[in-house]
Amino acid sequence: MSKKVLMVVTNHTEIDAENKTGLWLEEFAIPYNIFKEKGYEIKVTSIKGGQVELDPNSIPNEYPPEWAEAQQKLKITTPLAKEDANQFDAVFLPGGHGTMFDFPDSETLLHVLQEQAQSDKVIGAVCHGPAGLVNVTYNGGTPIVQGKQVTGFTDSEEEEMQLVEKMPFLLESTLRLKGADFTSQENWADFAVRDGNLVTGQNPQSSASAANKVIEALEV
Repeated sequence: MSKKVLMVVTNHTEIDAENKTGLWLEEFAIPYNIFKEKGYEIKVTSIKGGQVELDPNSIPNEYPPEWAEAQQKLKITTPLAKEDANQFDAVFLPGGHGTMFDFPDSETLLHVLQEQAQSDKVIGAVCHGPAGLVNVTYNGGTPIVQGKQVTGFTDSEEEEMQLVEKMPFLLESTLRLKGADFTSQENWADFAVRDGNLVTGQNPQSSASAANKVIEALEV
């Protein structure tokens, strides 16, 4: 039987009136294709469902033709449901600044990720996707990132984007506060880490690396 992967994306579309955001396309399309090539069964969901808006900065001048199927999946997404919990071998969270706004406070996402972690199943996230992890705990209240080696979009990268003041929190700093062993490379380096069944990637450049580490965890 093929592995089943649940991909969860953001529906949040603006940082403020001057800065639109959404899903960072590369962080969804590249992992989607990697999982598809492995023959995995993929379900694409979003926090609210419906059409998923893309971060304008992530839209390429020319779309790679191999991204067409992934893009099609974003036109009508199923809302994430608590019933999705424990139905998948892996849950994967692509990023985009939108995730900083709707991932941490989604009770449904928190439930799905808590159940996934409690069952010691694979969780993957890339760039700002780990925003979905910051409030997730095991049943006893311990943060799932505590003592785990993780990465994500760094405070330094956020500073380079000049968006520090516009974020509800800083991802790296918050993961550290939750007890994560945060590790990273220089800005925009391709870098992903796997700690058991928790996989994280630093930035858009790390999309393939993060997806491949999810596969590594699934194929153990």
